[in-house]
Amino acid sequence: MDDLIEGYRKFRADVWPAERARYEALANWGQSPATMILACSDSRVDPQTIFGAVPGELFVLRNVAAIAPPYEPDAPGHHGASAALEFGVKVLKVRRLVVIGHAQCGGVRALRYGPPPGASDFVASWVDLGKSALEAAGPLASVTELEAAVVRLSLQNLMTFPWIVEAVNGGRLVLQGFMFDIHTGVLTRVTEDGVEAVA
Repeated sequence: MDDLIEGYRKFRADVWPAERARYEALANWGQSPATMILACSDSRVDPQTIFGAVPGELFVLRNVAAIAPPYEPDAPGHHGASAALEFGVKVLKVRRLVVIGHAQCGGVRALRYGPPPGASDFVASWVDLGKSALEAAGPLASVTELEAAVVRLSLQNLMTFPWIVEAVNGGRLVLQGFMFDIHTGVLTRVTEDGVEAVA
């Protein structure tokens, strides 16, 4: 914990004084972020860093491979991702819901090649949610193409939630997909037909 505590001390000494008014306002008035991000849990892909956001700007959901599950309220099990989506869309009323995948994604590799040793209790069944992306990309697709296909699948799965469909059709919510390349730092927009660079 020493490194983390030292990081906290730097935060209190350097960041907190400059951001104190923002944190106090957020504490007093609550959060009202305009954007919700669904991102991978990968430690190299931090949405707040990538988008240069400040505290209170982003409501972030992170999981393996940035997979949005389909709407299945009656299915057994816990629904942490769906609960976060419900809170962001129905309670916070975010105006943008952004899925951001990334290059060198271990979750997508687990989808293609199977989970790594020792990660079969939950990882295998979780990445199985991306099976239709694997089928859509085709057997000859590269891992990079599959990473973008998983972003497209997440966007499709989001549109199985009735209250997301209602918000999108009512013009209150926009869904967008992106890919982040860890090696180059380049952000691309994921479209139905491919990817395009963000200017």
